[in-house]
Amino acid sequence: MIDTKAMPNLADIPRYQAEVRGSEIAMWFEGRETSYQELNERANQVANGMISAGVEPGNRVAFLGKNMDVYYEILFGANKVRAALAAMNNRLAAPELQFVLSDSQSVILFVAEDYYDIVESILADCPNVKTIIAIDGNHNDWVDYNEWCSRQIQADPNLELQGDDDVLQLYTSGTTGLPKGVQLTNNNFRGFFEQAAELIWASYDVGDPVIDAMPLFHIAGVNIGLLSFIQGAKAVILREIHPVHILDIIEQQKIRHGFLVPAVILMLTQTLGVRERDFSSFHIMAYGASPIAESLLLEAADIFGCKFTQVYGLTETTGGGTYMLPEAHDPARGKLRSCGVPYPGTEIKCVDESGKEVDQGEVGEIIIKSNFVMKGYWNRPEATSDAIKDGWFYTGDAGYFDDEGFLYIHDRVKDMIVSGGENIYPAEVENALFGYPAIADVAVIGVPDEKWGEAVKAIVVLKPGFEASEADIISYTKTRIAGYKCPKSVDTIEALPRNASGKVLRRQLREPYWEGIGRRVS
Repeated sequence: MIDTKAMPNLADIPRYQAEVRGSEIAMWFEGRETSYQELNERANQVANGMISAGVEPGNRVAFLGKNMDVYYEILFGANKVRAALAAMNNRLAAPELQFVLSDSQSVILFVAEDYYDIVESILADCPNVKTIIAIDGNHNDWVDYNEWCSRQIQADPNLELQGDDDVLQLYTSGTTGLPKGVQLTNNNFRGFFEQAAELIWASYDVGDPVIDAMPLFHIAGVNIGLLSFIQGAKAVILREIHPVHILDIIEQQKIRHGFLVPAVILMLTQTLGVRERDFSSFHIMAYGASPIAESLLLEAADIFGCKFTQVYGLTETTGGGTYMLPEAHDPARGKLRSCGVPYPGTEIKCVDESGKEVDQGEVGEIIIKSNFVMKGYWNRPEATSDAIKDGWFYTGDAGYFDDEGFLYIHDRVKDMIVSGGENIYPAEVENALFGYPAIADVAVIGVPDEKWGEAVKAIVVLKPGFEASEADIISYTKTRIAGYKCPKSVDTIEALPRNASGKVLRRQLREPYWEGIGRRVS
């Protein structure tokens, strides 16, 4: 049960659960179990350590690492001192990580051993970072996390929390090539929890093992952990995605609930011996972040034998938006290509370019109004005012409603590519590619991909007299941006199609690759 009256703010969750079920397990990570009492005490130590380090309300502290239980200790600790956790995408390249650290103005960085070297290479350009905590120890200059925590008292700092306090700052890819920090508040999460409480996919029983496998720098991964804690369930945290390991954990931990993106579900269905596995404990599998093929959904339902439910949302909406109940997954209903109906308490419309709602069945931009819509983009007032108008968040997704109120994603108003649940903006990739000496002009599009939904394709125009191989261009890009953003293929043409004002006609470039595919988001 989700009780937001007892836990109105994120920092109240470990406090309350420590009182009510202190000895019960809150987290399991690689064999290490943490009780609710221990989680609350550890969060208190983190909070007191932050205070000693000079962290003040409104500050940002950063986390760079793969999924681990420590993440939640730091998140709750930061929230107890009214600071926000800037969770960094560990797949980013060094220049991107430096930008996020600098943009967030984080004063403390918690970093796992896998990323010590990359942090050392960018630290000189991150003047706001005053303290670095080595999560795994083994660093000559940075304090060991466990040692640092052990020096702090376990008493709760008991600061007076505010609903409008920023608690989590997640970075989205930018339409201009610069990531934007999404400010999510206590009120945003409370709104999300209150609405999720009415939905079967988010309803866990006390003690239920819940697999938390998706990256914690994404809203979906964080939400699964928080939904577990606020209901007294057990979050089973996986460091990274390995299909065989996921299947092992489902069996060993007798997983009841989880959320996976379609690309991971596909991996599991293709894993050798998957049909011999025991999934009898699994109750509901939630999925989202990108569309799923009907054939994959039916195959997965047959293999896992549990209920499936889809969710559609964005970082800017704290992950909330629409949901599709298990009953709607009956192929006879004809809803498998839908992403469901709006959350209770949430308004969703499809509008034209002037902001006027279109008729049922007509395609328009999807806009969302709810108390879980973000406060704004950190230090980006213009971007915030462009995205939120009169309380409505403009998603950039194009869709339509059917006569039963089910929403369908048709295309994207913006040029964003979704590959394996990751959002990729062409501008980011193009900015990286333009530095390659042989490239005179470039456009990046998403093309259908059986495994990832979409794959990044670069279409380049070479400078006269220059040559460049596909492999060389891709290798160069990997030195500038995260690997998942880099082109998987490169085509060369004489000139890019542009309109009279010089804008690249991406839709014209995409058309040959999407011919015969009705839903242009794969």
